[in-house]
Amino acid sequence: MGMTHATQKTSSARRQWAEGLMVFAAVTLMIAGVLDIFRGIMGIAEDDIFVTTRDYVFQFDLTGWGWVHLALGVVAVIVSMGLFQGATWARWSGVAIASLIIIANFLSLPYYPVWSVVMIAFSAFIIWGLCVARPTEDSGY
Repeated sequence: MGMTHATQKTSSARRQWAEGLMVFAAVTLMIAGVLDIFRGIMGIAEDDIFVTTRDYVFQFDLTGWGWVHLALGVVAVIVSMGLFQGATWARWSGVAIASLIIIANFLSLPYYPVWSVVMIAFSAFIIWGLCVARPTEDSGY
């Protein structure tokens, strides 16, 4: 039996919704990755850009922390390129890297508080976009 016109229209709308969310997540992950790369470079090059606090439970060397952000940013950019190509591995990797970005920004909250909160929000939207979309077999995602 063939699909009715209403069923085809619903299927097409769902496919467009899933593809739109994947593109949203890919673009947002690319932006988060590039911004994390810049943040990593700032941490490596100039430690005095960041606020230092003595009363925070987690204390890290800011240069080492810069390398962590740089690595996360590079991986995020690579994963976002996979999302643009519709790779299945990139969906799950995107959720994983966005989760790691959330954790890294939570731990670096006292050093750059406003920016950390912004990156946590960006990463939450990435996870939402990658988890909510239900890709279909023929959409490539």
